[in-house]
Amino acid sequence: MSTTAALVQVLKAELKRAGITYAALARELGLAESSVKRMLARGDMPLARVDAICRVLKTDFAELARQVAEAQAQRPMLTAAQEAAVVADPRLLLLALCVLSQWTAAQIVATYRLTEAECVAGLTRLDALGVIELRANNRYRLRVGKTLRWLPDGPLMQFFRQRVVDDFFQGRFDGEDELLMLVHGQVSPPMARVFNERLQRLAQDFAQQHLADQRLPTEQKRPFTLLIGWRSWLYAGLRDFRRQPDTRLPGPTPGAPGERG
Repeated sequence: MSTTAALVQVLKAELKRAGITYAALARELGLAESSVKRMLARGDMPLARVDAICRVLKTDFAELARQVAEAQAQRPMLTAAQEAAVVADPRLLLLALCVLSQWTAAQIVATYRLTEAECVAGLTRLDALGVIELRANNRYRLRVGKTLRWLPDGPLMQFFRQRVVDDFFQGRFDGEDELLMLVHGQVSPPMARVFNERLQRLAQDFAQQHLADQRLPTEQKRPFTLLIGWRSWLYAGLRDFRRQPDTRLPGPTPGAPGERG
């Protein structure tokens, strides 16, 4: 994706988060709604127009440029070696989660029991692993996407199954902002792909909102985790009742108990 196209995508995302429609933006800019739609569709606008949109969004070009830079050349997955290195060291895993959340080194040291030297050493390891690009004054650029996907049956997925999933589901999911749902049904493969894409967009929306809310004071934010699972699956206890086995459903993973996650 070109830098211009990436900038337009960031602008659209910011407008959506702010709840500003094209019609509302057109009124603020003194343009016809059709002109705004055409401008954003083509990505053809002078810097003065970008500045005007920034004023409507109550942001600045530097913030947009930062988001564009973060989105450039980011890998969607780690290698098996990278995943294994991260989960093998609790401190490195902690730092990896922090950098995916775009925390500064100062925020990490102030929040967790890590010295500045330990934090810098961990960031240096993440740089060597290719997770981040470490820069002067302990600043960094992510080299992987915030909506990082795990390798199937890789070290991260295995770590999650063995160490994290029980802790996550210990919650009652009855808080004001909490939700736990299970929806089961049958859809066609083309529609399954459509829902897959929608879920990926939801994860991206959450990731972008996190970046936007970084500007808020710490006391106005709470940590949330979005866990999305989507696969062709039927609970093993229900499969036992089927009159005919469904060969389209995946079976147990060889060498592992139960079903694949």
